[in-house]
Amino acid sequence: MEQLTKLEKALLEKLLNEKSETFQILFKQYLALQVVDREYTGVGFWTNFSSGWTVKLSASPSFWFGDVHAKIKGLEHGAAFELLVEDGCLRMLEGYSYDEPWSDDTNTFHLYYESGPERNEDAVIRSFTPAKALR
Repeated sequence: MEQLTKLEKALLEKLLNEKSETFQILFKQYLALQVVDREYTGVGFWTNFSSGWTVKLSASPSFWFGDVHAKIKGLEHGAAFELLVEDGCLRMLEGYSYDEPWSDDTNTFHLYYESGPERNEDAVIRSFTPAKALR
């Protein structure tokens, strides 16, 4: 199995390190996750996670969210990221650039919230975009 990259670890921690029960459960999943595979698309990546979670969100919702962006060495316009939660479990992290090839060096980056230095956790939860099950 592959390991999380430095960028992926930092992204998941920034996306999930919040106080609500939803984020606490997802953070516990992050601490135990396994990378199944990673696909580079030329303008970003998809990293898929294993599904053997012992702690799931109640009601097993499926949704996308992503309010974290990055300045990355080699990307003039930066990058954005979205996390897929499927059936109450972390399933996939997607990263993508804006109209330029993905950088070969993703070890030099600065992450920030779309809303600025402070994150409104309730607004992020309200922004969850429903996702149809992929399987």
